[in-house]
Amino acid sequence: MPEPVRHLVLVLGDQLDLDATAFDGFDAAQDAVWMAEVAQESTHVWSSQPRIAIFLAAMRHFAGALREAGRPVHYQRLDDPATRAGLAEQLAADLARLKPQGLVLTRPGDWRVLQALQAVAASAGVPLQLREDRHFYTTPADFAAHAQGRKGLRMEYFYRELRKRFGVLMDGGKPLGGEWNYDVENREAFGPEGPGFDLPQPPRFEPDAVTREVIALVRERFGAHPGRLDSFAWPLTRAQALQALDAFIRERLPLFGPYQDAIWPGEPWLYHAQLSAALNLKLLTPQEVVAAAEAEVRAGRVPIASGEGFIRQILGWREYVRGIYWTRMPAYAEGNALEAHHDLPAFYWTGDTDMACLRDAIAQTLEHGYAHHIQRLMVTGLFALLYGVEPAQVHAWYLSVYVDAVEWVELPNTIGMSQYADGGLMASKPYIASGKYISRQSPLCGSCRYRPDERVGERACPFTTLYWDFLLRHEQRFADHPRLALQVRGVGRIAEAERERIRAQAQAIRSAR
Repeated sequence: MPEPVRHLVLVLGDQLDLDATAFDGFDAAQDAVWMAEVAQESTHVWSSQPRIAIFLAAMRHFAGALREAGRPVHYQRLDDPATRAGLAEQLAADLARLKPQGLVLTRPGDWRVLQALQAVAASAGVPLQLREDRHFYTTPADFAAHAQGRKGLRMEYFYRELRKRFGVLMDGGKPLGGEWNYDVENREAFGPEGPGFDLPQPPRFEPDAVTREVIALVRERFGAHPGRLDSFAWPLTRAQALQALDAFIRERLPLFGPYQDAIWPGEPWLYHAQLSAALNLKLLTPQEVVAAAEAEVRAGRVPIASGEGFIRQILGWREYVRGIYWTRMPAYAEGNALEAHHDLPAFYWTGDTDMACLRDAIAQTLEHGYAHHIQRLMVTGLFALLYGVEPAQVHAWYLSVYVDAVEWVELPNTIGMSQYADGGLMASKPYIASGKYISRQSPLCGSCRYRPDERVGERACPFTTLYWDFLLRHEQRFADHPRLALQVRGVGRIAEAERERIRAQAQAIRSAR
């Protein structure tokens, strides 16, 4: 018979922190940790091989760290024949076997998972303590208080509140440098020569024995899933994540700001941090990442435009989207304000398209499980928005393919920011553009068969055709929109014959994919 367990601490794949709130008061003499690898977490959306591998490998490394710290661990492996299909089923079986007096859980990153675990605990009659996650600056209750009574929600206002509250990049009561953000300085593209041969590369972490075992398992069990593992080298431990943070702060943060929106073919990393997966797995804390960046700004080694632009992604967007998620679920996931109902084009799973920008972004996504925020928002996301893909399908794709995808961050960024499916709750306008935007940010249009300045005809860029089709379809909806009315007025000058040509070409684009 197993020893009686006082508290069974449930640790999920995105909670790999020895100092998580669930461990507060942990007593190795009478408490234990529960972790489980289950197939359902890789199949409820058709998860890519890199995404599956990063979670499983990081979990196995963390289980080793727990044992080294002297904490008893009940760990169920995916390749154990006795493992149940889902988390709920596995937990129910283990509750019957271990008979703990209570369960402790740090708030998960997925509403679906929280509901399932709470239901299992209630059915078994075992009390479950839900503790807030201190890997964030704020709690859902903080965001609810911020949102209370506001006609609209905007990240900038929440971000400024948090800057003041936590004293980040502040000079007394004023923002350091005199401005709250430096977007105007952070929109440069690379010149014709590109980022150059001296572009710093992020550290690679070659798979050790544990990770190689996981890679073999993923190839065997999920070989039909999208993506590849040949170049898998993500940080999977706390020590590796700290090494990645240090390398970014020293080598790439100084130029992150001006080039954060730039795209260059064959260069997936550029000056971006690649820290979001480590942050979302909880191998790093946002507080230590922000502090490291702010220290470089104050020491004069990083321009404030770069430091602030990076910090805003963490202290601003990261906290904001989590607040949206936990105060709006589950209804938020069903948003479809623009009534988009087309299926996601098949090439999103293969990269097999003649559009150079999409081919480049999707190819690196499948290779690495990664693309930077402009590739996500203004290439893959923009095309889906203009095309009119059903938002739930876009959400499922983003949740499937990216190694940093946990629903609390992915869903609002997709439904709200990328697809405007929440009708403007999260973002002040739909982020739409023609192919000319991509042409400004990258050289990819030069090698593409399509021309970004043509909206109809054999060489017309599908982005540009669909951009004008989008405005035609939503002309009345956005006629008086404060940030979109100027673009809509341009539609009013298009003759009816040209409108029909745009509509016909847009329909041909959809029919061919």
